[in-house]
Amino acid sequence: IEAIERAAAAGPVADESRYAAEPGDYAARIDLLADIAALAFEQDRTRVATLMLANEGSNRAYPDIDVAEGHHEVSHHGNDPAKSGKFAAINRWQGVRLAKLLDALKRRPEGTGSVLDRTMVLYGAAITDGNRHDHDDLPLILAGGRGLGIRHAPERRAAEGTPLCNLYLGMLRTAGAQADRFGDSTAEMPVSPV
Repeated sequence: IEAIERAAAAGPVADESRYAAEPGDYAARIDLLADIAALAFEQDRTRVATLMLANEGSNRAYPDIDVAEGHHEVSHHGNDPAKSGKFAAINRWQGVRLAKLLDALKRRPEGTGSVLDRTMVLYGAAITDGNRHDHDDLPLILAGGRGLGIRHAPERRAAEGTPLCNLYLGMLRTAGAQADRFGDSTAEMPVSPV
């Protein structure tokens, strides 16, 4: 990370061959991408990033946590405790990656707080239950944003049938965008409890 920070401070470079090869370890690769996103936010190179750990159809195995089967395969667990346990292990692995991203944002100062205070991080999945391909009641985490006025509640539930784009619209408005709609939104879902 120090080498990346030095390179970023030096400005654009025509010859990128001096950078180390991409880490072969998947966890190290994701953690490095999180650090790069945090650095880009800190330096105001961007304020928007997407870190996709895996798509819903990925059949990536996770041998480092003893899951030889693919992610997609164990998500269709059929209530088999062994598959459910492996699916839970993958979710924990991804949760650790989220924690590392949040920590990277929190460690970087900005104003009187941290980059995390000025950043909204949305973490979640596009499917609730792999057995049924259920897209309702998605478990999501919205973190950060204290400097944007976000006050987190322990848990909030949207009314049944609420489009996810209502949350996106609330996030856009919190970020200062003058948007009336986003995707299939029907109304803004405020990101701070009233």
